[in-house]
Amino acid sequence: MLTVKKEGILLEKTNLGFENEAVLNPAAIKEGNTVHLFYRAVREGNYSSIGYCKLDGPLDVVERSTKPILFPEDPTESQGIEDPRITKVDSTYYLTYSAYDKINVFGAYATSTDLKTFEKKGIITPKFTYREYKHFIECGNNVSDKYLFHYKLFKEHGLGKELSEKLFVWDKNIMFFPKKIYGKYALIHRLHPGIQIVYFTDFSDLTTDFWEKYLMYIEDYIIIDPTYLYESSHIGAGCPPIETEDGWLLIYHAGESTPSGFIYHASAVLLDLENPQKVLGRLEAPFISPTFQWEKEGIVDNIIFPSGAVVFDDILYIYYGAADERIGVASMKLKDLLMELKKENHVYV
Repeated sequence: MLTVKKEGILLEKTNLGFENEAVLNPAAIKEGNTVHLFYRAVREGNYSSIGYCKLDGPLDVVERSTKPILFPEDPTESQGIEDPRITKVDSTYYLTYSAYDKINVFGAYATSTDLKTFEKKGIITPKFTYREYKHFIECGNNVSDKYLFHYKLFKEHGLGKELSEKLFVWDKNIMFFPKKIYGKYALIHRLHPGIQIVYFTDFSDLTTDFWEKYLMYIEDYIIIDPTYLYESSHIGAGCPPIETEDGWLLIYHAGESTPSGFIYHASAVLLDLENPQKVLGRLEAPFISPTFQWEKEGIVDNIIFPSGAVVFDDILYIYYGAADERIGVASMKLKDLLMELKKENHVYV
C-alpha cells in the first residue's frame, strides 16, 4: 500500500478582482529551494488568468502576486487561459495552458528565460471541426469509440450548421517533457479520452498538414487510454513528466463516471526513458482521491486535479486543484511510488 500524506490547503481565493472566485490547478517548477507556482485564477463570471506565488521549500508561501502574470488578450482566450503546466527544456521555460473562448479549447504556450516575463507564442494544437476530425480518425485507426465522443455528443444535440462550423476539436492538458527525445521536442496532449504524444523538431513543423497526418495515425501516438473503472470517463496528463532512474513518472488525472456524477482522481504511470510510449507500470487504483470536505465540495464537487509536482529529498510533492476552488498538496516517498509502479509491470510489458 502507498502511504500518501495530504498536507492540506495551500492557496485559496482572495478578494482581489482576478481571483475572487477560485484558485486551482497550478503549474509548479523547482529552482534550488524555491518552488514557483503558476496557478489558474478565476474571477466572477468564470474568467481565468494565471496567478503566481513563490514557495520557500515545498509548502511555505513567501510571495504572492497581486495581479495576474498572464491574462486573456486574444479572441481565442476571451473566456480565459486555464490550467497551466510548466517545463524547462534546455534554457527555456515553456508554460503551456488551455485557451478557452467559451466554445472551443485549444492548447497554447508561452516562453520565458527568467520566470518573470513570458512571451505568448499562440496555439499549437490542431484546429479542425469535429466533422474533419472524425474523418481523419476513421481513416486508418482502430481506436476506442470514445475518440468520437464529442462528435457524437454535439451531433445528438442537433447543433445548427453555423455553430458546428465554429466548433473545433478540443485538445488540452498539453505539456512538454523536460528534455528532447529522439532529438525532438516531446509534447503530451489529450484528445478525449486518452493521453497522446507528439514529436517535432521545430514549432514551424506544426502545420495543418502535419496534424492531418498525425490524426490519421493517432493510434501510433497513444501513450495510454482509460483502462480501469476509476478511469471510466477519460484520463488526461496532470504533472509534466519527472525523470527518474526507473523511467519517466507521469502523474495523471482520471475521471470516473458514477451515478451521482464525476469523480476525479490522481493516478500514475511509469514510462520508458528512451521510448515514452512503452509503459513499464501503471497503478490499478488511484493514489489520491477526494476524501476531505474541501476536496469533495466546491465549485465542482469531488475533484482532484494534479498539475504540478516537485521533489525534495526523495519526497514527492503534488500540487492539485481541489473541487475546482482551491489548491491542495499531497506528499509521499518517491521511491515508494516507483516501487508500486514497478510491481505492475507484468501487466504491461
